[in-house]
Amino acid sequence: MLPTAYLYALDTAIAVILIMVYLDFARMSDVPPWLGYPVALLVGAPLALRRKRPVLTLGIVLAAQNVATLTHITLEPYSATAFAMYMVATTCSQRVAVGSLATALGTAWVAVLVSEPWPESFGLSVFLTVVVCAAWALGRTTRIRRSYQDRQAAEASAKAVAEERLRIARELHDVVAHSLSLITVKAGVAAHVASARPEQAKEALEVIEQASRGTLVEMRRLLGVLRSEDSRAELAPMPGMDDLPELVTRASLAGVEVSLSVTGSLPDALGLTVYRLVQESVTNVVKHAAPARCEVSIDVGDDAVRIHVVDDGPGERVLAGGGGGHGLIGMRERVAVYGGTFWAGPPAGGGFAVRAEVPLS
Repeated sequence: MLPTAYLYALDTAIAVILIMVYLDFARMSDVPPWLGYPVALLVGAPLALRRKRPVLTLGIVLAAQNVATLTHITLEPYSATAFAMYMVATTCSQRVAVGSLATALGTAWVAVLVSEPWPESFGLSVFLTVVVCAAWALGRTTRIRRSYQDRQAAEASAKAVAEERLRIARELHDVVAHSLSLITVKAGVAAHVASARPEQAKEALEVIEQASRGTLVEMRRLLGVLRSEDSRAELAPMPGMDDLPELVTRASLAGVEVSLSVTGSLPDALGLTVYRLVQESVTNVVKHAAPARCEVSIDVGDDAVRIHVVDDGPGERVLAGGGGGHGLIGMRERVAVYGGTFWAGPPAGGGFAVRAEVPLS
């Protein structure tokens, strides 16, 4: 669509052309200038403002053309009226558009039938009906097409908002669940040994402080994208493959000995997905199996990245707390976004395992 300024310029140009044409008709007719010149001005000039006042423009132009027909200034198929009618059909409701069309055709037919003898008047009436109705139909088609495009844009916007809310919900769950699990474990240790071994209680409180600070930083980074005035938060990087060693270190503070094996590298978007899968898997171990040993293996192949997390804790915990939780659902959704496969459960050798394969393309 052309910019608004160009559209108004086009309307003004057409208005000037019609004024000049009707001025020539008025000079060549027997109508006195005091009547012919104002009629020519009223036929063309309102069209320059047809986008602001479409119904008023149509009324003035139609009345002027009817006068031009009745006074024999000119006989033409109401091209100025058709030009104004298009904008009425495009911008107004169906009731107004239909009423305007009926009024225009009815008054134009009367003017033509009164001013011209039969059958010339009939032929001109048919001709102007075709021209005005074609402009009206084109305007209604344009209105329907724009309405459809607006609905599509609104639906796309609503879908984008819903997807963004779901993504933020996943991120918040992963951040909060991991850190709170670590904090809960260490808080229980501190409470248990506070009187007998105060030095261990102090160490547990230090771990809680570190985990809390890290969680606050990551949550500010995540929630900052929701604040339009906080541009710095939008530029902060999300965690990825390079942050896995720090994740392993935090898990070890909660009594889970994690061995990490990574081969290959990934783009940032997929690296975040892998990080969250490992984070949720390790969090599951901290919540349900600590103290335990856990092996994390990430293999980036030519066509897919394979994530394997297995621990030696009690496998039955999946039935007690992990099987229907939001953590596993979130992991499945993350993998499903890329069209990958996901499995979680107790393996044949005992413990608990999480396996995922995410395509690279």
